[in-house]
Amino acid sequence: MRAIAVSEYGATPSLMDLPEPEPGPGEVQVELVAAGLNPLDWKIAEGMRKDSYDASFPLVLGVDGAGVVTASGGGDTRLRVGDRVFGSFYGTDRGLGTYAEFTVARPDDPVTRMPDDMSYVLAAALPTSGMTACGLVEQAGVGPEQTVLVIGATGGVGQNVVQLASAAGARVIATVGRPDVAERMRTLGAAETVDYRQNVNDQVHRTDAAVDVVIDLVSMPPAVERVAALLREGGTYITTVWSVNPDAMAERGLRGINYSVHGTPEALDHVADLVQSKRLRIAIEQEPPLEEAPAAVADSRAGRSGGKTVIRI
Repeated sequence: MRAIAVSEYGATPSLMDLPEPEPGPGEVQVELVAAGLNPLDWKIAEGMRKDSYDASFPLVLGVDGAGVVTASGGGDTRLRVGDRVFGSFYGTDRGLGTYAEFTVARPDDPVTRMPDDMSYVLAAALPTSGMTACGLVEQAGVGPEQTVLVIGATGGVGQNVVQLASAAGARVIATVGRPDVAERMRTLGAAETVDYRQNVNDQVHRTDAAVDVVIDLVSMPPAVERVAALLREGGTYITTVWSVNPDAMAERGLRGINYSVHGTPEALDHVADLVQSKRLRIAIEQEPPLEEAPAAVADSRAGRSGGKTVIRI
């Protein structure tokens, strides 16, 4: 099968011809139609997540995908041959990923059946970004009359967070880098935007906002310390890049949370329902073919991509 993989941690992803994976007991084989690109993909390939994800090489990139169940390994399986499915496939320990023509879904993977009228491209865009955004907003306790600052608002997770926080009744301030993106953030529910290329704290101060929650998808510790100064006493700083020191935050009267998504089929169903009911809009920026995925990964790694990229298999 065709797949985008690395031969070792830190190697440049390339198109390879690899054996088609066979499902074991309780597993199903999925022929993929689309794969969602997430920063997690290149972080795993770089070895930045080796403490959390075991890997075998060659390692196929990608966690999120959508496709059709083509074979069963027998035993008790939730999914059946012919099912249209989407979700997160955690097969890195066997070298499996979703930038490939086939992968395998394990019994405990957050993979479920797609809504009948949902496209494969849209379904592949949802799992990690959708479940992460829902979890962030819930864990941070976002609610009415709060002010929420979203750092890294223009990516796939960030755009979802802006919408969900706004729908929860919060006043959302989103970081952006271009005027056209600022307008998009406002259509998604942001009340204010600030330019991350300039001093974010100064810009937020000019909005006269007392920040209750910071949802940060990109910042390393030095920047976290600066932005945390914007929080009112008792405020919450939650991040997906594990750059918060909860004890240091507590000493300042703040709540610090390092967040990791723990997906389930039920959480996927919830995200799909949000999209189907128009409560969550997904902006897919690029749909490169599989052979162009390495360039898309390089753009994501360099911070040149905005919105969501979905790879067409």
